[in-house]
Amino acid sequence: MTDLEIAQSVTPKNIVEIASKLGIKEDDLTCYGKDKAKVSLDLLKNETKGKLILVTAISPTPAGEGKSTTTIGLADALNRLNKNVSVCLREPSLGPVMGVKGGACGGGYAQVIPMEDINLHFTGDLHAITTANNAICALLDNHIMQGNELNIDPTRIVIHRVLDMNDRALRNVVVGLGGTSNGIPREDHFDITVASEVMAVLCLANSAEDFKKRIGKMVVAYTYDRMPVTVSDLKIEGAITLLMKNALAPNLVQTLEHTPAFIHGGPFANIAHGCNSVFATKMALGLSDYVVTEAGFGADLGAEKFFDIKCRQANLKPSATVIVATIRALKMHGGVLKEDLAKENVEALLNGVSNLERHCENIKKFNVPFVIAINRFNTDTQAEIDALEAWANEKGYLISLSEVFAKGGEGAIDLANKVLSVISEENGFAPLYDLNLTLKKKIEKICKEIYGASQVTYTTNAKNQLSRMTKLGYDKLPICMAKTQYSFSDNPKLLGAPKDFTIEIREVIPAIGAGFIVCLTGDIMRMPGLPKEPAALKMDVVDGKAVGLF
Repeated sequence: MTDLEIAQSVTPKNIVEIASKLGIKEDDLTCYGKDKAKVSLDLLKNETKGKLILVTAISPTPAGEGKSTTTIGLADALNRLNKNVSVCLREPSLGPVMGVKGGACGGGYAQVIPMEDINLHFTGDLHAITTANNAICALLDNHIMQGNELNIDPTRIVIHRVLDMNDRALRNVVVGLGGTSNGIPREDHFDITVASEVMAVLCLANSAEDFKKRIGKMVVAYTYDRMPVTVSDLKIEGAITLLMKNALAPNLVQTLEHTPAFIHGGPFANIAHGCNSVFATKMALGLSDYVVTEAGFGADLGAEKFFDIKCRQANLKPSATVIVATIRALKMHGGVLKEDLAKENVEALLNGVSNLERHCENIKKFNVPFVIAINRFNTDTQAEIDALEAWANEKGYLISLSEVFAKGGEGAIDLANKVLSVISEENGFAPLYDLNLTLKKKIEKICKEIYGASQVTYTTNAKNQLSRMTKLGYDKLPICMAKTQYSFSDNPKLLGAPKDFTIEIREVIPAIGAGFIVCLTGDIMRMPGLPKEPAALKMDVVDGKAVGLF
């Protein structure tokens, strides 16, 4: 059966019953039908009791890793062990769903449901973010046309309009054409919604009031004197918060095994910080003994940002990390072509293990204990499994063979027990760098210590932007790297664990509301394009049921 058929074969329990597992009363829910609900922010607690488990992965390949599947399966396994557990995930973006992924709710027998709704419009959060972001843009352009009291330079508008779809045709556009009644003509750009600062603010805010303050701090343009113009300068932070009022509340759904699942917020990890909302994570930690969450793409991006940005800003202390890998992906990192991955190749596997090893070494730098989860595929041979386990044992790494795709929570009982065994140990979690370092030193610490770069270079534009941000007092903020997810380097073709490479910082963007500085590297874009054969080509509605969502 397909993922969608498996999801459709399970009848969800009423969301009120799922909420009751966490002690949530029906009065604290705003139900969207019988299988999903928003949970009141009144349940947010300053003190949390839960242990936070992060699931991350090796550098992704077309072979697949299964990070979300493992996250869900681990939570279900803990549930089977009678632990009070919930899972926290990001909301899928329509762009990747319609483009490549075709769905982002886990896979096989480790999924969250209702899969169709979560993958499509869900409770409307991403539409609210799109509207809020574009309202800022509209009000900004209107301010310029109606007299420009703030002396805004139309050539230095830095906020972009957004759309929750991969659409390369909108990367560079011209607005305001058609005469004076239609605004001031200028070049504009579209980003995908999940790359917007409004999304980042939603995911890093600690309260509704904090969200409003952060929105107000967003830099949207510069004056002719090159001074920043914020949302607060436009006096619209209240209106934007009003548009986002309902979207601030976390969404509650369930896994196939009826484990409570909070799904809220969805920033990409290659162009944003890649973690679900602090609202959802803190709420889950206040209501559960164990919370399993994920961070996007490989540990070099998602986990680093989870530790250095999210945990730092939200004062969270992770208790354990799971690093997901597949034998197929490790063979690809070892030089095997995708079409040859089904063939046994222990030598290539052991060559590709260098990628996993660097991620393990990086997690150690944050002083968080970890377990390696090998997400099993039916093409994996016993010789390959034995070789990988022997490597891990030689290194002293805990490793577990995970079969959650085929078996659900039952397939991660060993993984769950091993995670519980390391949670009992105290850890000295600390971010990678001190915020008092200069922006350049923070950038270089990430590039050299996490990615393995030997050198970091900057375009003239990036140098000027860094200098400007230091003068404006933004230099004490953490760094959010925008980099290809496929390699430790900024070149997606350098697989494995490359060395002696240079990373070039080509542009630096302030995200003051979110509370970090974005550094763009390589060819990374904030508006993806669709592939030659988008996943959307296989999607349809047949007899009232969704088909084609993987």
